Amino acid sequence: MTSAPAAPAAPRPVRRSGALPTARARRRYLVVLTALAVLSVLVVLGNLAWDNPMPFGSAGFWRIAELRATNVVVVVLVAFCQALATVAFQTVTNNRIITPSIMGFESLYRVVQTGAVFFLGVAGATLVQGVWQFVLQVVLMVGFAALLYGWLLSGRYGNLQLMLLIGIVLGGGLGALSTFMQRMLTPTEFDVLTARLIGSVANADASHLAVSVPLAAVAGGTLWAGSRRLNVLALGREASLNLGVNHRRETIAVLLLISVLTAVSTSLTGPMTFFGFLVAMLAYQLADTHDHRYVFPVAWLTGIVVLGGAYFVLKNVFYAAGSVGVIIEIVGGTFFLVHLLRKGRL
Repeated sequence: MTSAPAAPAAPRPVRRSGALPTARARRRYLVVLTALAVLSVLVVLGNLAWDNPMPFGSAGFWRIAELRATNVVVVVLVAFCQALATVAFQTVTNNRIITPSIMGFESLYRVVQTGAVFFLGVAGATLVQGVWQFVLQVVLMVGFAALLYGWLLSGRYGNLQLMLLIGIVLGGGLGALSTFMQRMLTPTEFDVLTARLIGSVANADASHLAVSVPLAAVAGGTLWAGSRRLNVLALGREASLNLGVNHRRETIAVLLLISVLTAVSTSLTGPMTFFGFLVAMLAYQLADTHDHRYVFPVAWLTGIVVLGGAYFVLKNVFYAAGSVGVIIEIVGGTFFLVHLLRKGRL
């Protein structure tokens, strides 16, 4: 009597380490990324073509779409800047709560805008809208960040927590100075200034894109290319040093790139304090990994869907396109409080 041939052994699962260790995790990530890409395309097309009174394909249709293209480019650019800057900032500070706005960038923007109206009158609000004024404002913000980071991280202090604390204090001081000047304005001057201080896609000037797009591409591209180093920095100072990474030098370089992205975004549309936090929090939940090579694209696409979707709804449903910043702040602030209460600590 012959025995039955033994059944072939089941293939042993391949064990691997990495951001997406299983086939199920990789499939889930691809589904999420594809869904976000489709939603982003729909949001872009909706903002370009919705409620266009001209026949599709006619010269008038494309002329109107071309006029709307500036706001769409601004949405994509601001989403890119805020998403990458916030994710990278939370990595180097090892804290998922704070955002680059904590360093006083938005307060500095408010002081520049308020000071222009305070010292030059209503005409001052238009004097800070040219290309060179835009460049000067970006240089001022990046210079402020370079002095702060260089002083606090390369000197004898060398303390990231101290840098964050001083950033909060300086931001509070600049905010108080801005409030003081606003109380001295006339009602007309205050109305003009308020329109500039509320974050809005409509605030962006098309002439600024020729400068802001290359700046964002270089700073964001450098951060994206250094995703593996960010993964190492996320392990902490001691682990980074053991793996051969100069933690202090890399941290300062990342913070300077973040300052460029934040300065471009803030100078383009105005302050959006909780937008970056909202995008980063959703990106980590959707990507389900901490690897920056996978988190960055999810965060960027999430930012396009959130900001572009809010702009589309407010413009076409409520006819209040200028209130995008207000809605983003309300929704983002609510998510911030819910996240903080669920986490139970800073």
